[in-house]
Amino acid sequence: MDPIHETHVSEPGLLVVDVAAANDATALAFQQFLADRWATATAEQTTRDAGQPGVRLRCYLDLRQQLTAAAVADPTMEPTTART
Repeated sequence: MDPIHETHVSEPGLLVVDVAAANDATALAFQQFLADRWATATAEQTTRDAGQPGVRLRCYLDLRQQLTAAAVADPTMEPTTART
């Protein structure tokens, strides 16, 4: 991944999220989960690093905005139980 620029984290509540996932669908679904809740600058596609498993993407979040009532009341992803 490219270095993080200071402007992307210049204030409290700004985040850079680097995602590593098994495949495009998983990485993009996670990004959409974040985008449904907060202001998010999304990636259009994932990248693959030679010699590394899976795919990667980077998105930028702004947590300073208020969550919508719909995002709190109707999450789109179900929690999973840990495997033992």
